[in-house]
Amino acid sequence: MDRKVRVGIVGMGRGGSTVYKTLRSIDHIDISVVCDLLEQNPGMEMARVDGVATCMNLNAFLNVPNLDVIIEATGDPIVQEQLERNKAKTSAMVEAQGANLMMYIIEEKEKLADIKRLKGELDTVLNSVQEAIEVAGIDGEIKYVNPSFSRVTSIPASQRIGHNIFDVSPNGALARCLRTHEPVFAHRAQVGGSNVDVISNASPIVVDGKMEGAVVVFQPLTDIYKLMEQLKASNQVIDDLQSRINQISTSSYTFDDLIGSHPEFESALDLARKAAKSNSTILITGESGTGKELFAHAIHGTSLRLDKPFIKVNCAAIPETLLESEFFGHEKGAFTGALKTKLGKMELANGGTIFLDEIGDMNPYLQAKLLRVLQEMEFERVGGTQTIKVDVRVIAATNRNLLELAKRGDFREDLYYRLNVLELRLPPLRKHKEDIPAYVHSLIAKFNRKFGKHVMGLTSQAEELLMQYDWPGNIRELQNVLERAIVTVEGEIVTHKSMLNLVDSQTPLLQDQVVSGEIMPIEQMEKQMIRLAMKRYGDSVEGKKQAAKALRISLATLYNKLRTMS
Repeated sequence: MDRKVRVGIVGMGRGGSTVYKTLRSIDHIDISVVCDLLEQNPGMEMARVDGVATCMNLNAFLNVPNLDVIIEATGDPIVQEQLERNKAKTSAMVEAQGANLMMYIIEEKEKLADIKRLKGELDTVLNSVQEAIEVAGIDGEIKYVNPSFSRVTSIPASQRIGHNIFDVSPNGALARCLRTHEPVFAHRAQVGGSNVDVISNASPIVVDGKMEGAVVVFQPLTDIYKLMEQLKASNQVIDDLQSRINQISTSSYTFDDLIGSHPEFESALDLARKAAKSNSTILITGESGTGKELFAHAIHGTSLRLDKPFIKVNCAAIPETLLESEFFGHEKGAFTGALKTKLGKMELANGGTIFLDEIGDMNPYLQAKLLRVLQEMEFERVGGTQTIKVDVRVIAATNRNLLELAKRGDFREDLYYRLNVLELRLPPLRKHKEDIPAYVHSLIAKFNRKFGKHVMGLTSQAEELLMQYDWPGNIRELQNVLERAIVTVEGEIVTHKSMLNLVDSQTPLLQDQVVSGEIMPIEQMEKQMIRLAMKRYGDSVEGKKQAAKALRISLATLYNKLRTMS
């Protein structure tokens, strides 16, 4: 290997630093020493970091042996003369002007290398893309086509480059762009000897504000159709996955969300906690709105299946003709409209829990299929022959008396006993009204967060109103009443006046007060009687006439009183 050229630099200001940075990256050059009067010059610091010797006077610099080249970068004649007079005969000296020329040559060489590297990268990119590309100068002479151009058009590059676009393709997007100096989008044309249909986009090539030519990119319509089919297939897969995701959920409530101190409620809660650790089928019974679904959520969330799907099915909400497909899925073409294979609720719930709400409304045919799943844990999709094995924990709920239905023949007795391995009986709210204050406190906190309110509570009269009402809709009705009250209340306290408009309590409350001998303001009683009459006869004109007649007031008086009540 050739010996490295040993170089010394005098003057480490801007010019010397530039020379230094360039030369230190060249393999065959060894910068042995640098010199400057100012030790804090950036070039001096740079050299020290690189481990290059530094000095602050010419005598020390000239004492460095075997320097092949001395670069004088100060431009000071006195420094130049002293170096020339005292340097070794074997050392060549390059003055500032020569150093600048050398730097210019090096920079231009580096720029050229960058341009060559960029051209190589660009050629690689253009040669690898699937779209056909063609470039022409401002005069129309074709300068470049990529391999895809020849693949699409069946025209070799040698028969295209050097020809004029206005001669070979005068009506194409590239020629049009050159004539108008404007981009061309979605231009449909036929190219090549085989007249391939393509879609083209052409754009001007502008350098320093001047148009130098144009480039066109085009793709065969057959490729676009293939991409569209692939996109359609991908979208179908995404839709299928989204459909599955939308059907799968996790439990939203825990046992901490279940509030109640009544013995029946606590008994159901205690049994639910124990049942959660098993895989036994559970039947939850109770009136509508007593919290059966919340219990199902809490059981799943505490079970060993909590990280698996929790699938909810309302047996009363699905049309009877679709029940079997919803439960067990169907194969493509199983019936009219079955355009693709669909997974049923049972299959989606595999490994987790399925909650069958309103199980008493399930038709007898589906009851038989559900019984088989509970016994064998297997089924076939509608229109399918393959037996699908599943591992599903079933929680059913109903507000009907399944045993009575079974005795009448409206519900399979064997299915009833399969479902009723463990039964949770939830009491109606009217049986544990002592829990209403706790429910109210929890619901106020919930709706404050939901609506950004700051409701502190209810007046004692409003609480008494809630305690006197029978709540036929149970906890769900209480939740609905509290939500409407908090949405409409303007202050921080909900009063009984606002609750009177929300609680459908006219008859029970009035009867309770009459029986107990309590006194009610005439105005309040009048409003309740008017509401009762409107409920009985309806809000139509004819209904209002009948209500006025029953109340023994004129229709005009009824309208006036209704207006003051609204």
